[in-house]
Amino acid sequence: MKLAAHELQDLHELTLSCVNSITNMSYMLQHVQDPELKSIMERHYPFHIRDYNMKVEFLNQTEGAKKELPLFQEQRQLNNYTESPVLQYIPVQPRTIVQDMNDREMGTAYLLTLKRAGREYAYSAMEAANPELRSFLQTAFMMSCSHAYDMWQYMVKKGYYPLEQADQTLVSKMGATYQLVPEDQPIIQQALNKYQGQNPINGQSDQMYQ
Repeated sequence: MKLAAHELQDLHELTLSCVNSITNMSYMLQHVQDPELKSIMERHYPFHIRDYNMKVEFLNQTEGAKKELPLFQEQRQLNNYTESPVLQYIPVQPRTIVQDMNDREMGTAYLLTLKRAGREYAYSAMEAANPELRSFLQTAFMMSCSHAYDMWQYMVKKGYYPLEQADQTLVSKMGATYQLVPEDQPIIQQALNKYQGQNPINGQSDQMYQ
Protein backbone atom coordinates (compact mmCIF):
# COMPACT_ATOMS: atom_id res chain seq x y z
CA MET A 1 0.00 0.00 0.00
CA LYS A 2 1.08 3.60 -0.41
CA LEU A 3 2.85 4.91 2.68
CA ALA A 4 4.53 8.16 3.60
CA ALA A 5 8.25 7.87 4.30
CA HIS A 6 7.79 8.36 8.05
CA GLU A 7 4.98 5.78 8.12
CA LEU A 8 7.22 3.22 6.43
CA GLN A 9 9.99 3.82 8.94
CA ASP A 10 7.60 3.60 11.90
CA LEU A 11 6.06 0.42 10.49
CA HIS A 12 9.50 -1.11 10.00
CA GLU A 13 10.50 -0.37 13.60
CA LEU A 14 7.20 -1.67 14.98
CA THR A 15 7.44 -4.85 12.91
CA LEU A 16 10.98 -5.52 14.09
CA SER A 17 9.79 -4.91 17.64
CA CYS A 18 7.14 -7.57 17.09
CA VAL A 19 9.79 -10.03 15.92
CA ASN A 20 11.55 -9.48 19.23
CA SER A 21 8.35 -9.72 21.30
CA ILE A 22 7.15 -12.95 19.67
CA THR A 23 10.60 -14.56 19.91
CA ASN A 24 10.78 -13.71 23.61
CA MET A 25 7.24 -14.91 24.28
CA SER A 26 7.96 -18.18 22.47
CA TYR A 27 10.93 -18.73 24.78
CA MET A 28 8.92 -17.80 27.86
CA LEU A 29 6.06 -20.14 27.04
CA GLN A 30 8.52 -23.04 27.06
CA HIS A 31 10.12 -22.05 30.37
CA VAL A 32 7.52 -20.36 32.57
CA GLN A 33 6.55 -22.37 35.66
CA ASP A 34 3.63 -20.48 37.23
CA PRO A 35 0.37 -21.72 35.63
CA GLU A 36 -1.27 -18.29 36.03
CA LEU A 37 1.57 -16.49 34.25
CA LYS A 38 1.64 -19.12 31.52
CA SER A 39 -2.12 -18.78 31.05
CA ILE A 40 -1.83 -14.99 30.60
CA MET A 41 0.91 -15.37 28.01
CA GLU A 42 -0.90 -18.16 26.16
CA ARG A 43 -4.04 -16.04 26.01
CA HIS A 44 -2.12 -13.04 24.63
CA TYR A 45 0.18 -14.93 22.26
CA PRO A 46 -2.14 -15.43 19.25
CA PHE A 47 -2.93 -11.72 19.11
CA HIS A 48 0.74 -10.78 19.02
CA ILE A 49 1.01 -13.08 16.01
CA ARG A 50 -2.01 -11.36 14.43
CA ASP A 51 -0.52 -7.95 15.20
CA TYR A 52 2.75 -8.94 13.49
CA ASN A 53 1.00 -10.47 10.47
CA MET A 54 -1.04 -7.32 9.94
CA LYS A 55 2.14 -5.26 9.87
CA VAL A 56 3.62 -7.62 7.30
CA GLU A 57 0.46 -7.23 5.20
CA PHE A 58 0.69 -3.45 5.41
CA LEU A 59 4.25 -3.70 4.14
CA ASN A 60 3.62 -6.22 1.37
CA GLN A 61 0.01 -6.04 0.21
CA THR A 62 -1.23 -3.34 -2.15
CA GLU A 63 -4.58 -3.22 -0.37
CA GLY A 64 -3.03 -3.24 3.11
CA ALA A 65 -3.95 -5.60 5.94
CA LYS A 66 -6.80 -8.04 5.40
CA LYS A 67 -7.03 -9.10 9.03
CA GLU A 68 -8.28 -7.12 12.04
CA LEU A 69 -7.28 -6.72 15.68
CA PRO A 70 -10.09 -7.00 18.27
CA LEU A 71 -10.72 -4.52 21.06
CA PHE A 72 -10.42 -6.38 24.33
CA GLN A 73 -12.60 -6.17 27.41
CA GLU A 74 -10.27 -5.73 30.36
CA GLN A 75 -10.46 -8.17 33.25
CA ARG A 76 -10.15 -6.78 36.75
CA GLN A 77 -8.28 -8.99 39.19
CA LEU A 78 -7.51 -6.71 42.14
CA ASN A 79 -9.99 -5.92 44.90
CA ASN A 80 -8.16 -2.76 45.91
CA TYR A 81 -6.50 -0.46 43.39
CA THR A 82 -4.49 1.62 45.83
CA GLU A 83 -3.06 -1.02 48.15
CA SER A 84 -1.00 -4.12 47.46
CA PRO A 85 -2.62 -7.44 48.45
CA VAL A 86 0.73 -8.61 49.89
CA LEU A 87 2.19 -7.43 53.18
CA GLN A 88 5.79 -7.31 51.97
CA TYR A 89 7.34 -6.90 48.54
CA ILE A 90 9.72 -9.60 47.38
CA PRO A 91 13.24 -8.16 47.02
CA VAL A 92 14.94 -8.35 43.64
CA GLN A 93 18.52 -8.01 42.44
CA PRO A 94 19.74 -8.14 38.84
CA ARG A 95 21.56 -11.39 38.11
CA THR A 96 24.84 -11.19 36.23
CA ILE A 97 25.11 -14.91 35.45
CA VAL A 98 21.93 -16.31 33.88
CA GLN A 99 21.30 -19.73 32.39
CA ASP A 100 17.50 -19.53 32.39
CA MET A 101 15.18 -16.70 33.38
CA ASN A 102 12.84 -17.26 36.31
CA ASP A 103 9.13 -16.40 36.30
CA ARG A 104 9.61 -12.98 37.85
CA GLU A 105 12.23 -12.04 35.26
CA MET A 106 10.04 -13.24 32.41
CA GLY A 107 6.99 -11.44 33.79
CA THR A 108 8.99 -8.24 34.20
CA ALA A 109 10.40 -8.51 30.69
CA TYR A 110 6.96 -9.07 29.19
CA LEU A 111 5.35 -6.20 31.10
CA LEU A 112 8.09 -3.77 30.09
CA THR A 113 7.81 -4.96 26.47
CA LEU A 114 4.09 -4.20 26.47
CA LYS A 115 4.60 -0.75 27.98
CA ARG A 116 7.29 0.11 25.45
CA ALA A 117 5.15 -1.16 22.57
CA GLY A 118 2.19 0.90 23.76
CA ARG A 119 4.24 4.09 23.73
CA GLU A 120 5.57 3.34 20.26
CA TYR A 121 2.08 2.67 18.91
CA ALA A 122 0.80 5.90 20.43
CA TYR A 123 3.62 8.00 18.98
CA SER A 124 3.20 6.44 15.54
CA ALA A 125 -0.59 6.75 15.52
CA MET A 126 -0.42 10.47 16.22
CA GLU A 127 1.49 11.09 13.00
CA ALA A 128 0.02 8.39 10.74
CA ALA A 129 -1.67 9.88 7.68
CA ASN A 130 -3.05 6.69 6.11
CA PRO A 131 -6.51 6.14 7.69
CA GLU A 132 -6.28 2.34 7.68
CA LEU A 133 -2.81 2.32 9.19
CA ARG A 134 -3.81 4.94 11.76
CA SER A 135 -6.79 2.85 12.85
CA PHE A 136 -4.60 -0.23 13.18
CA LEU A 137 -2.02 1.62 15.28
CA GLN A 138 -4.72 2.98 17.59
CA THR A 139 -6.19 -0.51 18.04
CA ALA A 140 -2.74 -2.00 18.65
CA PHE A 141 -2.16 0.66 21.30
CA MET A 142 -5.38 -0.41 23.04
CA MET A 143 -4.28 -4.06 22.85
CA SER A 144 -0.97 -3.16 24.49
CA CYS A 145 -2.86 -1.31 27.25
CA SER A 146 -5.14 -4.27 27.89
CA HIS A 147 -2.34 -6.84 27.92
CA ALA A 148 -0.14 -4.63 30.11
CA TYR A 149 -3.03 -4.27 32.57
CA ASP A 150 -3.28 -8.08 32.83
CA MET A 151 0.43 -8.34 33.50
CA TRP A 152 0.55 -5.40 35.90
CA GLN A 153 -2.18 -6.95 38.04
CA TYR A 154 -0.36 -10.27 38.05
CA MET A 155 2.89 -8.62 39.15
CA VAL A 156 1.10 -6.70 41.91
CA LYS A 157 -0.59 -9.84 43.24
CA LYS A 158 2.75 -11.62 43.40
CA GLY A 159 4.43 -8.81 45.29
CA TYR A 160 6.74 -8.07 42.35
CA TYR A 161 5.36 -4.59 41.70
CA PRO A 162 4.66 -1.99 44.42
CA LEU A 163 1.19 -0.55 44.86
CA GLU A 164 0.64 2.01 47.61
CA GLN A 165 -1.99 4.63 48.34
CA ALA A 166 -0.78 8.19 47.82
CA ASP A 167 -0.43 10.30 50.96
CA GLN A 168 -3.80 12.03 51.37
CA THR A 169 -2.23 15.20 52.72
CA LEU A 170 -0.12 15.50 49.58
CA VAL A 171 -3.14 14.67 47.39
CA SER A 172 -5.14 17.47 49.02
CA LYS A 173 -2.25 19.90 48.82
CA MET A 174 -1.56 19.17 45.17
CA GLY A 175 -5.24 19.11 44.25
CA ALA A 176 -5.77 22.54 45.84
CA THR A 177 -3.22 23.93 43.39
CA TYR A 178 -5.70 23.59 40.52
CA GLN A 179 -9.15 25.13 40.12
CA LEU A 180 -11.93 24.00 37.80
CA VAL A 181 -12.80 26.05 34.72
CA PRO A 182 -16.59 26.68 34.55
CA GLU A 183 -17.74 25.10 31.30
CA ASP A 184 -20.89 27.23 31.07
CA GLN A 185 -18.90 30.34 30.16
CA PRO A 186 -20.16 32.06 26.97
CA ILE A 187 -16.82 31.70 25.16
CA ILE A 188 -16.89 27.94 25.68
CA GLN A 189 -20.56 27.52 24.81
CA GLN A 190 -20.15 29.68 21.69
CA ALA A 191 -17.32 27.44 20.48
CA LEU A 192 -19.37 24.31 21.13
CA ASN A 193 -22.35 25.71 19.25
CA LYS A 194 -20.26 27.08 16.37
CA TYR A 195 -18.57 23.74 15.70
CA GLN A 196 -21.44 21.46 16.68
CA GLY A 197 -21.17 18.26 14.66
CA GLN A 198 -17.64 19.04 13.49
CA ASN A 199 -16.04 17.00 16.27
CA PRO A 200 -17.55 13.55 15.56
CA ILE A 201 -18.00 11.54 18.76
CA ASN A 202 -18.10 7.76 18.95
CA GLY A 203 -18.66 7.50 22.69
CA GLN A 204 -17.74 8.76 26.15
CA SER A 205 -14.86 7.96 28.49
CA ASP A 206 -17.13 6.07 30.92
CA GLN A 207 -17.64 3.44 28.22
CA MET A 208 -14.03 2.42 28.87
CA TYR A 209 -14.82 1.60 32.50
CA GLN A 210 -15.46 -2.06 31.87
